[in-house]
Amino acid sequence: MVSRRDPAAVPVPEGARPRLVVATRSPHKLRELTELLHLEHAVLLSLDDLGVPGEPIEDGQTFEANARIKARFAAEATGLPSLADDSGIEVEALGGGPGVRTRRYAGPDATDASNNAMLLAALVGLPPEGRLARYVCVLALALPGDRGPRAGLPMILRRGTCRGRIAIAARGTGGFGYDPIFEPRSEPPGGRTLGMYSAAEKHAISHRAKAARRMEPALRDLGF
Repeated sequence: MVSRRDPAAVPVPEGARPRLVVATRSPHKLRELTELLHLEHAVLLSLDDLGVPGEPIEDGQTFEANARIKARFAAEATGLPSLADDSGIEVEALGGGPGVRTRRYAGPDATDASNNAMLLAALVGLPPEGRLARYVCVLALALPGDRGPRAGLPMILRRGTCRGRIAIAARGTGGFGYDPIFEPRSEPPGGRTLGMYSAAEKHAISHRAKAARRMEPALRDLGF
């Protein structure tokens, strides 16, 4: 059971900008979404910023399902509009895996390095055309209100993808997650990985950037 946190417990000065909770504890995701959404009025806050305890149970079988779970968890815990990101990588040769297991591909305590190493090992010997993959991001916006039970919370979903292939070896130190082994489709085999892109270059094509651009009008319509 999630204990609902009273938003009044966090002082809000009169005339302050509206608050939007990003349902994450990852500073990478919070920073990236802040940069991507370009919201003029909102203050984006993480779960840690609001002192929200616990974690949602991400037992969905799709990115959409898990994004919904996380957004509802944050909205119920804070009483504030909440934006959740569920994202990962799908590899054709692995039947769409790791998919929703992207973050835990190499185990429950996996690091970016161990996940990358395991994925590279799974594709050893495959030519570029056998290494096709795509990044997927689904953003879910939960709007708390008076609609009652958990399943009744209104929800807005937006999706973005970035197609490419898995590189032969990791290259680059930028980004996070699988970026050092993901070559965007615009690159030739052996070309730059997202780990070699500047932040501006990545934001122009990334799955999260595309989802954010599609979510931004809905957020602006709500006063953010």
